Amino acid sequence: MNLSNRLELELRDGTPVVVRPLTPADRAGLAEAYRRLSPEARYHRFWTHTGEEIGDKMLDRVLEQDPLQHMAWAILDPARKFPGVGVASWWRNPQNPDEAEFSVTVLDNDHGRGVGTLLLAVTWLSAFHVGVNEFVAYTLTENRQAAQWMRDCGAEGNWDGYNLIFRWDLNNVSHLPHTPASRDLADWLARLAPEILG
Repeated sequence: MNLSNRLELELRDGTPVVVRPLTPADRAGLAEAYRRLSPEARYHRFWTHTGEEIGDKMLDRVLEQDPLQHMAWAILDPARKFPGVGVASWWRNPQNPDEAEFSVTVLDNDHGRGVGTLLLAVTWLSAFHVGVNEFVAYTLTENRQAAQWMRDCGAEGNWDGYNLIFRWDLNNVSHLPHTPASRDLADWLARLAPEILG
């Protein structure tokens, strides 16, 4: 996977966006995106009530890309003063290399625009390209919006007594449900596969 990949695409509302891997030069922008999240969004994403500043350790973890083990992708809207729209990443499980943990964060005002689904497609393909066969994602039970989106995108969910665990089989898109989000996901996977998988 080439870390210089840059995709110029349009969201479903026609907004031109750039989708690309994060780089160390994105450090300040990633910190600003974190500040722009609502307290509720930060809690749902990080499962703790944090302040408005993201720690250096987390920034280092997200920005240290390794195409075989971890990648983080961003969607940027170049027409906006602050271009950040959303970020998604995957981390390969060192005990089970077939599996990777998927996470996504979309800025509050950009929910409902298909941003998360596009980020899922890009991370899906970049992980599959290096042999990951399954995504796993975790969410709090009270984060109903995220849980419903994952189900709508074809993930199978279970409750472990504390949180919800969702899984996608990256080898098979035929099981995707007949939902608008799954149709968007399947369309993006088909369209972007030649760009990302080569």
